[in-house]
Amino acid sequence: MTLLTIVGDHAKIEGKLEIADSIQIECEVGGELNVGGRLVIGEKGGVNANVQTVDAIIMGQYDGNMVASGNVEIAATGRVSGNNIHTDSLVISKGGFFNGNVTKIDERGAPEKVGRQVYLVDDKRSGVGPSKP
Repeated sequence: MTLLTIVGDHAKIEGKLEIADSIQIECEVGGELNVGGRLVIGEKGGVNANVQTVDAIIMGQYDGNMVASGNVEIAATGRVSGNNIHTDSLVISKGGFFNGNVTKIDERGAPEKVGRQVYLVDDKRSGVGPSKP
């Protein structure tokens, strides 16, 4: 796998980026990102963009909407303010920050159906819940 890295203490990139493989960002990026592999936002990175990716690791700042067909990890240094994060798995490390909405997607990449009934484990063990036909 190829990892493209964008580094620059004062670099700022704005626009639509199409990345076939993976990318690590250590500067400011805005606009739209379509990543065919893993998006890594480093500790010095700041992304304000709509993102489509497979996996994401956020160690810096992220603000926007994200669709990740795989996993999203917010590291201890990561700060995420996303309107909507659609992903199969979200992990927030101790110290990481997340403010937004998350929707779990299924194996096909579609949002899971809303309205599933949820029971406490104790309720299910005691037989409380809908009766089985």
